[in-house]
Amino acid sequence: MAAEIHSRPQSSRPVLLSKIEGHQDTVTAALLIPKEDGVITASEDRTIRVWLKRDSGQYWPSIYHTMASPCSTMAYHHDSRRIFVGQDNGAIMEFHVSEDFNKMNFIKTYPAHQNRVSAIIFSVATEWVISTGHDKCVSWMCTRSGSMLGRHFFTSWASCLQYDFDTQYAFVGDYSGQITLLKLEQNTCSVITTLKGHEGSIACLWWDPVQRLLFSGASDNSIIMWDIGGRKGRTLLLQGHHDRVQSLCYLQLTRQLVSCSSDGGIAVWNMDVNREEAPQWLESDSCQKCEQPFFWNLKQMWDTKTLGLRQHHCRKCGQAVCGKCSSKRSSYPIMGFEFQVRVCDSCYDSIKDEDRTSLATFHEGKHNISHMSMDVARGLMVTCGTDRVVKIWDMTPVVGCSLATGFSPP
Repeated sequence: MAAEIHSRPQSSRPVLLSKIEGHQDTVTAALLIPKEDGVITASEDRTIRVWLKRDSGQYWPSIYHTMASPCSTMAYHHDSRRIFVGQDNGAIMEFHVSEDFNKMNFIKTYPAHQNRVSAIIFSVATEWVISTGHDKCVSWMCTRSGSMLGRHFFTSWASCLQYDFDTQYAFVGDYSGQITLLKLEQNTCSVITTLKGHEGSIACLWWDPVQRLLFSGASDNSIIMWDIGGRKGRTLLLQGHHDRVQSLCYLQLTRQLVSCSSDGGIAVWNMDVNREEAPQWLESDSCQKCEQPFFWNLKQMWDTKTLGLRQHHCRKCGQAVCGKCSSKRSSYPIMGFEFQVRVCDSCYDSIKDEDRTSLATFHEGKHNISHMSMDVARGLMVTCGTDRVVKIWDMTPVVGCSLATGFSPP
């Protein structure tokens, strides 16, 4: 149940500071307590725990509370020290933590969903607890009365949630790969727009209210940046993970995006560059380079007495090409392709060596990550996952020391 503490060598990769073990099942959420050496965790083993760092340098649970159902997600509001825990049975339970983080009092239960709760956000200004669930809906409830204010249903499981506190806009990602932008009112809501771009279920969202950027990660291993504030539909694709993207955090100060995937991959993307949009894939009945017919173009195949070819697409120009005209592979980081992808021969020749310079760094978390959160002020990150382990990282060697104000090494 104790944590292992490691020294902090000089490096340009995340430094593992502590490892917390003790949960008996998947840890679904882990949050760093601001200005404290503490972590709050929620797990499928039906427990919520508050871990505080002792004089020995190890983390031990100061609070250990057993729930009626497995814990699926969690939100924590530090100023009021309120914890909201979503459960597998669809209920959300609210607790208040004492000032010394040694006692936790139950406040109330919210019957928010009929199935597993996937995400929770608490708005102290409106006193709403907003949540999504596997009952295919987003709900918002009044924390004063405990009553349901509104619900909106989708065609598939609602998997993740972000919220703009100033405008009361909610972003909901679902298992169909769609993101819905809703305007929430006291007892109703309206659909503003839907965003489609992923080829897999949406696993995580991050909203930056300053630059008005939305980031989404999905089971197609990719990340998309949606420029909501630009109002021109601009999107940027980021491909570098080799498994489902589980968590995101955008650092507005340094304009870096931190992402984690379920295979333990940790990526830090430089967003302070003029990136290019990936092109829309063009459709054609024949190769747009050599004009050979594709296999469904029966007329041209008959006229030219040739066999049809399989259609591919160049990731740089988007043209429909045959395998012979796209035999080369190249990375192209400015367009978000951090590993080698198919490009047509002419695009390959146009890519210079400096164009292949990576705009992201990739690191190994060495455990299956299901959730990540950051304390940006101290440059700390916490990850947790299916291996039941919680890891605390120093991210300042990767994201810059300017974030680490007020943080002193252990």
